[in-house]
Amino acid sequence: MSTMQFGRTFEEFTVGDVYKHWPGKTVTEYDDHLFCLLTMNHHPLHMDANYAEKTTDFGRNVVVGNYIYSLLLGMSVPDVSGKAIANLEVESLKHIAPTFHGDTIYGETTVLDKTPSKSKSDRGIVHVETKGYKQDGTVVCVFRRKVMVPTATYIKERGGEQPGRPEPIVREK
Repeated sequence: MSTMQFGRTFEEFTVGDVYKHWPGKTVTEYDDHLFCLLTMNHHPLHMDANYAEKTTDFGRNVVVGNYIYSLLLGMSVPDVSGKAIANLEVESLKHIAPTFHGDTIYGETTVLDKTPSKSKSDRGIVHVETKGYKQDGTVVCVFRRKVMVPTATYIKERGGEQPGRPEPIVREK
């Protein structure tokens, strides 16, 4: 029996590797409005089509950038931080181009560096850059972050790949 890979241990990261996150996500008006409402971002550029059409250079609503960042962060979890002990730092976040309702976002992450922990031998710090781009290849968002990830020893000592996951119980009839 095998388990789905969800994140990586420190040893599994190689500087220069690129993880292409799949699948992409088509951003809907609902997604954008819900994120704005949840985060209390009521800027009319995101919420008011009439305002966006008549008073902005875009002529239509622009998807709030922090939703795109959050979406890309989420897309990267199975490849990058699924086993993370902690997200330590987002050192940069750049919104390069606008995203509109109906655009499909794809992401990829490059491993920039990795450093063993100086204080604990069962973990290390992985430095990555994630790029998000639209269906036409236009880059819309780039961010760099540092993630503390466990070593294989850490995983083994804490119960394996899926600690706490119950095994199915087959009951006789």
